[in-house]
Amino acid sequence: MKARNITEKIMHGIFIVCGMISIVAVVGISAYMIISGLPAIKEIGLKEFLLGQVWKSTASEPLFGILPFIMSSFLATFGAILIGVPVGLLMSVFLSKIASPKLASAVRPAVELLAGIPSVVYGLVGMIVLVPFVMDVFGVKSGSTLFTAIIVLAVMILPSIVSVSENALNAVPKKYEEASLALGATKVETIFKVSIPSAKSGITAGIVLGIGRAIGEAMAVMMVAGNVANMPKLFGSVRLLTTAISSEMSYASGLQKQALFSIGLVLFVFIMIINVILNTLLKGGNRNEN
Repeated sequence: MKARNITEKIMHGIFIVCGMISIVAVVGISAYMIISGLPAIKEIGLKEFLLGQVWKSTASEPLFGILPFIMSSFLATFGAILIGVPVGLLMSVFLSKIASPKLASAVRPAVELLAGIPSVVYGLVGMIVLVPFVMDVFGVKSGSTLFTAIIVLAVMILPSIVSVSENALNAVPKKYEEASLALGATKVETIFKVSIPSAKSGITAGIVLGIGRAIGEAMAVMMVAGNVANMPKLFGSVRLLTTAISSEMSYASGLQKQALFSIGLVLFVFIMIINVILNTLLKGGNRNEN
């Protein structure tokens, strides 16, 4: 008994230390981003920085307007969610509730394999397959467009959504579904009115992970989106917040480098706002159900 108590105290201490490390890491990253990003915003001007439509960081009279980056990032993420979330959710429903165990065991490793593919491979496949496809089908001069980036991001977020959502659906008690079927509901009605609402917390977590990957992706997007600082058009070349940082940080200096840190701060705030909104909606939905 004494040894057991000692073990519990040790594990309790380890948990506290790990929790404190996580908190310190988040606070440290937040403080660093704020300290590094605010000087450039103060020098450039908040309005000019956020609402300016021209980015010429290396010109003799540099301009640091990041509105094209913000709009491109928002539209690329929104488009990826619009495509990836329904496909990922339906695929997770298929694997969890419809497919036979043998078929599910064959498809599941393929989905998990997508999560392990490096970003540069997604970008390479996009350059070789999607870029020429978009040029031929839509008749545009260049296939490196916002639309191509949306398709690539939609594929990249699928593994996170499918894996987490499937686990959440598998965790729904069987008695819920059995009760629904016993009351006369069809299997499809049971899935969409009982199983999915019951697994909403886990499904939302998968969507949040997918959104985080879509927002933070740089390499694959840089290879298929054209990396040009234009105001976004669906079939035009664009540059996102992440690609703006990665494409210029290696040679940046002075105010240009500070402005790139400021872009990182905007990206950080962007992700935080999305997480807060999704968590608020989830908690609100849970309170309404109770």
